[in-house]
Amino acid sequence: MPITPDTKDWTWVLERPCRDCGFSAADLSFEKVPSLVRQNAAAWAPVLTRLDVAIRPDDDTWSALEYAAHVRDVFRIFDLRLHLMLAEDDPLFVNWDQDATAVSERYNEQDPATVATELADAAGSVAEAFGAVPLSERQRTGRRSDGARFTVTTLAQYFVHDPTHHLHDVARGDD
Repeated sequence: MPITPDTKDWTWVLERPCRDCGFSAADLSFEKVPSLVRQNAAAWAPVLTRLDVAIRPDDDTWSALEYAAHVRDVFRIFDLRLHLMLAEDDPLFVNWDQDATAVSERYNEQDPATVATELADAAGSVAEAFGAVPLSERQRTGRRSDGARFTVTTLAQYFVHDPTHHLHDVARGDD
């Protein structure tokens, strides 16, 4: 059963801390992005070994497996967007419907071990890409079709919130 699509504009995380997960994108130093991405990816490995990894906690919430597959794809999408920003002047990003992707790619039917490997690989790639951006390129811009504009720096800050938030979404007291 599909989840009700998230239609919120999450760019507000660039202005104030997230009240749910506590992440403060505005306070994030660009230099910390690669290590935070790698730490986040490592934290997903034990999540994906849970016996209940594919069980939704309720009808309106993704399972941990669905969240992990989404995070894997977030790593991939932002790797592409970063490369686009560095290669083109003020590119317009292709729209990505995360909810449609979750359904079409059958996130909840994917193999958790495969998702773990792919998530780690995608995290390594995007972490390396952000780590290689010289200071002189961090003000390059890119934009979404809804009018949201990013510099490489604000893209990084916005991006890191997503996997951080979703790890918070699947956190349990017994882990």
